[in-house]
Amino acid sequence: MNFQRGKRHEDLEMNLVPLIDVLLVIIIFLVVSATFSRTSELQINLPTAEANIPQEKPLTIEVGVDASGKYVVNGKSLSDVSVAGIASALQAAANGGKEPTIIINADAKSTHQSVVDVMEASRTVGYTHITFATQSKASF
Repeated sequence: MNFQRGKRHEDLEMNLVPLIDVLLVIIIFLVVSATFSRTSELQINLPTAEANIPQEKPLTIEVGVDASGKYVVNGKSLSDVSVAGIASALQAAANGGKEPTIIINADAKSTHQSVVDVMEASRTVGYTHITFATQSKASF
């Protein structure tokens, strides 16, 4: 028996707003009451390093060669321009130091032979570290 004649049945729908409110309160309660612990913490002792005192600058001997074939070893002009004279000047400039670096400052117009003489003198006394000084062109 239908006592409600003429009334239409409304569609039932579920109201989700109160449900969301309750869930937000529960989430807030869980976050506030939860305890956070650090489980991945490591106790490590890092190694220590003691830097060695830097060694003295490496011994360098500067040999200058000009266009006329004159030699200068560490600022001292050489009277003997033979390979043996250059070698003795290199040994005197080294003062018994180990493995000096020979820096050749040769003029651009000096002969190739004069540079080779310095290299040969260096080889005869056992100095194998040879380098050449260069100059960059100035831009105008």
